[in-house]
Amino acid sequence: MLYYLFQYLETLHIPGSRLFDYISFRSGIALILSLFIATIIGRRIIDKLQLLQIGEIVRDLGLEGQMSKKGTPTMGGIIIIIAILIPCLLVGKLSNIYMILMLVTTVWLGSLGFLDDYIKVFKKDKEGLHGRFKIIGQIGLGLIVGLTLYLSPDVVIRENVQVKGVNNEEVIKYTPENIKSTQTTIPFFKNNNFDYADLAGFMGKHAQAAGWVIFVLMTIFVVTAVSNGANLTDGLDGLATGSSAIIGLTLGILAYLSGHIAYASYLNIMYIPGSEELVVFISAFIGATIGFLWYNAYPAQVFMGDTGSLTLGGIIAVFAIIIHKELLIPILCAIFLVENLSVVLQVAYFKITKKKYGAGKRIFKMTPLHHHFQKSGNSGIDALIQRPFNAVPESKIVVRFWIVGIMLAVITIVTLKMR
Repeated sequence: MLYYLFQYLETLHIPGSRLFDYISFRSGIALILSLFIATIIGRRIIDKLQLLQIGEIVRDLGLEGQMSKKGTPTMGGIIIIIAILIPCLLVGKLSNIYMILMLVTTVWLGSLGFLDDYIKVFKKDKEGLHGRFKIIGQIGLGLIVGLTLYLSPDVVIRENVQVKGVNNEEVIKYTPENIKSTQTTIPFFKNNNFDYADLAGFMGKHAQAAGWVIFVLMTIFVVTAVSNGANLTDGLDGLATGSSAIIGLTLGILAYLSGHIAYASYLNIMYIPGSEELVVFISAFIGATIGFLWYNAYPAQVFMGDTGSLTLGGIIAVFAIIIHKELLIPILCAIFLVENLSVVLQVAYFKITKKKYGAGKRIFKMTPLHHHFQKSGNSGIDALIQRPFNAVPESKIVVRFWIVGIMLAVITIVTLKMR
């Protein structure tokens, strides 16, 4: 809203009105504003949640300090959502298709998570929203995002092409026209553009259309996987929040580079016109997560619930897809991926061994993986992996996961030059 106001003031030649033309200025405002909303208004929301007795339902899993969390206000993801939406609506360019998609993603998954938390808290159903309905909601969002990116004329790229320059040096040039494309960035390869249409090359003239079908299916898979991964990671105070902030900062850097033709050329990645507006959104995202961490850090005064965790994961997934960096997610979001895999492997191994030996066995002491470190090796659980033998304090687990997340973020950016 303020963006359009200052656009009008610029026509009147009001001094300083051009500031809102700069992405860096609007991103800074979005960051500060979201941080302010999350910390200041967040306190009032937490008080309101306590007044309504919206407390976390805790099952006794034998983890140290676990039962002390009982009654801690949940559904705090509302704070994150509000702290993202208000700055974006104020300083964002709301006609930008990418900004629109990110706002839809925030509201869509925020509503889905809120419904799940509402059933758990007010209906006293610890299972919450049935899993199939969550999946349907995630698939629905994936379809909306994938089809919008396919159908919208504003979603275009300029392909980066390597040519021989003076003294046979390789120079990066861009195609003169904007094109619709199913290309994405693939790490570790010199020719770093991978086209989904290549997977359907056997279809001849229909390969490009098939490429878009594959792209939409990939979008659905990424949105579902990452949002569920973030949901599973939200099990320790500050773990999902801090990890998401680190991932958000990395995605912000990639969006800025992709939206600036000079920087994109230097890194030999595709140029995505209009994607620079995403920096405003991700700045609000970073400010909201850091502001929420003020209350969510150990010992947590509020939990985000599915309202927050599903939203954070979905935002990360859709953002990566929009800037054509979804194939970097296994590196950047490896913590979410490992948390997901730990549960899948644990369940599969238990079922296989139970069928084979009559009694199920475990790989980890407990899943998701972060709980494995909270259990001591002499807890009486028959698991293949017993280390660490001594339970690790919750705060130390969280900080160590953050450190791993920072290392993964650095590796993700470095992969753009490791070819």
